[in-house]
Amino acid sequence: MVVLHYTAMETAGAALDRLCDPAAEVSAHYLICEKGQVFALVPEDRRAWHAGAGGWGAVRDVNSRSIGIELANTGTHPFPEPQITTLVALMRGVMQRWDIPPERIIGHSDMAPLRKADPGRRFDWGRLAREGLGVWPKLGRTPGDFLQDAQVFGYVASGDVGQKAILDAFRQRFRPWAEGPLCDTDRALMADLAARFPVDRVGPNA
Repeated sequence: MVVLHYTAMETAGAALDRLCDPAAEVSAHYLICEKGQVFALVPEDRRAWHAGAGGWGAVRDVNSRSIGIELANTGTHPFPEPQITTLVALMRGVMQRWDIPPERIIGHSDMAPLRKADPGRRFDWGRLAREGLGVWPKLGRTPGDFLQDAQVFGYVASGDVGQKAILDAFRQRFRPWAEGPLCDTDRALMADLAARFPVDRVGPNA
């Protein structure tokens, strides 16, 4: 998988210092600053400490099955074009080298909805989907069981992670403007994701 993050720090320099500090016990494979400069921090074939507790589909040790990309961003402002241009190019290479399909590109909030909100509501997931670097739901399906379909798509419901947490993570990514209780639009979009992109299908990337 590829897991996308924002740094939640004021500057890329501060984020770089923290990601390179052994005492912090946090790392990522790449950091991309606002101007588009990319820092390669951990070799792609090595495990980085970027994901933490959580899961996606059958994967619970996400760090061991993913490449982490940090975007320098506080979480409250837009992602600049140079940064996104670099991200697109970087992701194309990573996905080709490791045979990662678009449905295995997730946000930190997808795999840890109770703990994390990154890359956040300001991140343009639709653009990644248009570039073939992610997925996007389509309306038209009959609304289904939201939580069941969410688990087919990849969200992990266990313990305190229930419908409310997964709805928030889903909306952060696919409907960042939406508010209020679960609705038929949420159900229909999740049903589409589950039908077209079941996470643990049989295959080389399952």
